[in-house]
Parts: sequence; structure tokens; C-alpha cells
Amino acid sequence: MQFTSLPQMFFARAEEWADRPRYRVREGATWREVTWRTMATGVREIASALIEAGVQPGDRVALLCGTRPEWMAVDLAILACAGLTIPIYPSNLPAECGYILANSGSTLAFVENPKQRGKIDDLLQRGFELDGVRHTISLRQVVQIDGTGEGTLAALMARGRAALARNRPEIERRIAAIELSELATIVYTSGTTGPPKGVMQTHGNHLAAVSAAVQLGMAEHGQVDFFFLPLAHSFARMVEYLGLAVGSVTAFARSIDTLAEDMAAARPHLVPAVPRIFEKVYARIQAARDGGSVLTRTLFDWAVRIGRARLTYEEAGRPVPLHLQALNAVAHRVVFSRMHATLGGKVRYMVSGGAPLAREICEFFHIIGLPVLEGYGLTETTPLLSANRPGKFRIGTVGAPIAGVELRLAEDGEILARGPNVALGYYRRPEATAEAWDTEGWFHTGDIGEIDADGFLRITDRKKDLLKTSGGKYIAPQKIENLLKLQPLISQAVVIGDNRKYCVALLTLEQDEISRWAAAQGVSLSTEAMADDERVRAAVEAQVAEVNRALASFESIKYFRILPGDFSPESGELTPSLKVKRKVVAERYRNQIEEMYS
Repeated sequence: MQFTSLPQMFFARAEEWADRPRYRVREGATWREVTWRTMATGVREIASALIEAGVQPGDRVALLCGTRPEWMAVDLAILACAGLTIPIYPSNLPAECGYILANSGSTLAFVENPKQRGKIDDLLQRGFELDGVRHTISLRQVVQIDGTGEGTLAALMARGRAALARNRPEIERRIAAIELSELATIVYTSGTTGPPKGVMQTHGNHLAAVSAAVQLGMAEHGQVDFFFLPLAHSFARMVEYLGLAVGSVTAFARSIDTLAEDMAAARPHLVPAVPRIFEKVYARIQAARDGGSVLTRTLFDWAVRIGRARLTYEEAGRPVPLHLQALNAVAHRVVFSRMHATLGGKVRYMVSGGAPLAREICEFFHIIGLPVLEGYGLTETTPLLSANRPGKFRIGTVGAPIAGVELRLAEDGEILARGPNVALGYYRRPEATAEAWDTEGWFHTGDIGEIDADGFLRITDRKKDLLKTSGGKYIAPQKIENLLKLQPLISQAVVIGDNRKYCVALLTLEQDEISRWAAAQGVSLSTEAMADDERVRAAVEAQVAEVNRALASFESIKYFRILPGDFSPESGELTPSLKVKRKVVAERYRNQIEEMYS
């Protein structure tokens, strides 16, 4: 792709595919399609309005909004003005929003609705406190995406529309002047280990990542990708730009609550998701299998054996024998087709990113004919470094390096990366930048890994997350946590053991499964009471024991505590991309942890 900026790519594609559908939005029982031409017109009107509002090249414009078409339009309009988009997760707490606004120096902000507007209005009136220091933010204007009237996106676009004839030459001039090396956005990390750091991503970083993603062959022109991940996350944003590059049709989910219904109706070909989604689907399928009749379980297990045999050939890149193809066709028709139907019936690939996916779960989806292609990257790598590809994958790995990326391992096993998609550094954090980027341009990921003879990368753990027991044994907690989360009744797991004699775990309950279990057992308790019930504890203890059988003695979980509720971004225990904030959890449940060591 011979483009020098993201808006240049978008408008070129919009001209080429003007009357073809760009995205779909669910309205009742039907989908409303919007063409490339209509979307491009809206982007120009917003860009024109931003110029009228005084936005200059290099200005920071914040975007606090959920995943919806307006997110894409506002993002592209900011970039078309040569501004910088500053994405903020809707689940961020007010102080977190304030930190991002203050650190980035944003002068204008788009907010989704009155709830999000309330966060910003409160920050403007009261300021906020961070690390004991009082801060204030300065915004010239706040625009609300929902609603009509003054101060809304509709009113802004009306002003932009009226001035478009005058501003269009300026928009085109600004786009033409953008170079690959110029900043497109500052993306703030989720902050699992402290205050978020603003990653400086250029237009060149994004275009390099998109170009490499196109070569992976997962997305095709005219096919449907299904969107529900937060666009403030780099993984979702890369898929957004990939769709612009290849000309896919994006179907937007209405909400997480309507995910299953919307996916079935959208009938997507590509589904990007984070591991938590795959974990929940897997748990539901396994629970349905366990709750079925003897015949149902027998058929299910037979079909899985056939699918696993087929997968052995596919993973090795060898032709599947005809007799196995025939048996797999029967397995699909009798068992797997129902699982496909719940996802719309047309899924070609699902893509997992943002966190490690358990090998057993990835393998299962391949077995049933819904291949999950796991990739790896960080916000600092915009965000792709390696990926499994159609026809070239290895389960349990995150694939081989993408085009243009070099990977190598440091002496301690840390993964180092270099390439055109690697970001410039952290905004206003020179010391943190110098710590992560060395003088030869290698970015130190903080992840520990292995590279096999065929170039496939396997992540073994986070460098900073490795536990060392008081007996001197190193333990990778994510491996144990993933095994625990495979158990039907366990939703989240946090393993503790650093500088301790043994490992313990904090567990949360999988609400759907524990409700079904409780109904089957005749147990009638509130969700909170479940955590203290001896019958529930005994059931969970049996599942922990099952995990312990697969672990070395020094890795095994000696004690556990069931917490009264599940983790969530709103409670501050999960990042917006659904990764556990270990330090927050360990501090919040310090008493329960100490009990297990007393």
C-alpha cells in the first residue's frame, strides 16, 4: 500500500468503493447498511467542523466512546485534520480519564453520552488527584455524540457541512502534508502495573501493521467482520484499519449483552475477540455437553475425536485423507453445525489477541471447525508482532513474525522486537522510553518466550509476573491461571506465591455455570452467599484438585479463597481489555491472602 497516512488510505478506498457497504448497524430485527460514500461525507463534515473549532495540526483530541460507527468517523476526521486521536475507554474511572486528558494535553473531547459527559464535566469543575497531587484539565470544547442540540455531534456536523466547501481544500492540503513519521495517536496502556503510559504511534506504524495484516489473509473484500471490542484498544483499532484497507463490511454489535443475538444475525466471516470471550463460549459448550444425555455426550466425544484427528493433518500442513474428510463432514452435520449456527454459520476465522489464550481452548475451536488464529503484540508495537495464519499455524504458539518484524530473545528469554510498526516511545516519559527501547532500536517487550525451529513464537510468561517461591522455584502464574479458568465453575483466577513457601489462589465463580450447578443440586443461595457455602467450596475444591494433578508439587495450589463477586473493569480489578490488575487484586484481598499463609 503506497499511502503516507491513514486518512489518505481511507479516502482512496472510499472513492474506489463508493457505493459498496462499509458497515452495518442493527436496528430492531434488521441491519442498516452505510456506504463508503456516505461514511466519507460524514468524516469530511466532522473534519470541517474541527477546523472551524480551531483544531490545528498536532492538536490532541480525546475520544471517550464505546465501539460504534461514530468512533471510526470521529477518529478519521481527527486524523484528516492532522490532529492526534487520544482514545479513552468508556469504563475508565474519572481520575483515569483526567490523567489521560492532562498528560496528553487534549484541547477538545468527544464523549459518547450524558454519563461520559458527566465524568468530564466533574473533572473540569473539580480537577482530580493523582499520587497525592492535585491536577486540572483544560478543554476548549466537549462534544456529546448522542443527542441533538447545541454541544452535540449532530450540531457540530451541521456547522461542518455548512463550511465544507470552504474547508475541503484545507482538509486535502493537511492530508497531503502528513508524513509516515508523524504521530497519529497517543494510546494509553491499560495500566496493570501502575499509571498508564501514552504510547506514541505514527501513521507509518499503523500502515506497516495493516500492510502485514493484509498479507495474513484473514480478511477479504466484501466479507463481514464483527465488532464489539473497545476501539480504544490497539488490537480492535488495527482490525478497524484492516477493514478499511481490504474493504470488509463491519457489523457492529449493539452491546455485550446482545452479543450472541447480534453475531448470529450478522453472520460474520471474521470475529476478533479477547481470550475471555473464547473462555466463556468454551465453558458454555462444555457445560451443555456435561448436562446432556448419554447419547449426546457419546456423539459429542466421537465428533471431537474425529475433529482432533483432522486437525493433526491440518496443523502439519498435510492433506486430510478422504475417509477422514467424510467422517468430519458427518461430525459437522450431527454435532458441530449447531455451534457454528450460534455464531451465524459463516465464520471463517476468529482472531484472539490482547492476552494469552489457553492451548486447550484454541485447540477445541480448531477441532470444531472454527479456527482461532492467535497473535501477539503490544500497544507499543501497534499492536502486532506475530500471528498464526490460515494454513500456517501451530496451536500453543502465537505464530511466526509478521512481514517486516524482527524478533529475538535476550539471554533471560525476554522477547525483543524491531520493525516499522514499533512505536516511537512513551509520551513525556523519557526514562520509561529509555528502559524499554535500547540504543539499537530493539523494543523490550517484558514477555518471556521461546522460538522453535520453524520460527513459531511461544509466550511462557510476563517477565515481571514470574513468581519465585521462598524455596527458589520460579513459577509462571498465567499457565496455572489458564488451567484453573478451564474448569466450569471458575471464572477468574489469580495465583499468589512470590517469596512465599507455596502457591495459593483467589478465585471467582462463573455465574451462569454456578447457577446451573446450584439448580441441579437444589441449592438456593444468592450470588454473594455462594462464595461461603461449603457445598460450593467442595465442588470448586474438586476442580482445583483436578488442576493440581497436572502441576508439579511446587506449582500446585495449596489453598484458595472464593471471592464474593466476579472481577470487572468497573470495579477496577480488570483493565478495559479484561486483563486482571494483579496489584489491585492482591491489595484489595490482602486479608484473604494472609489467612492462607497464616
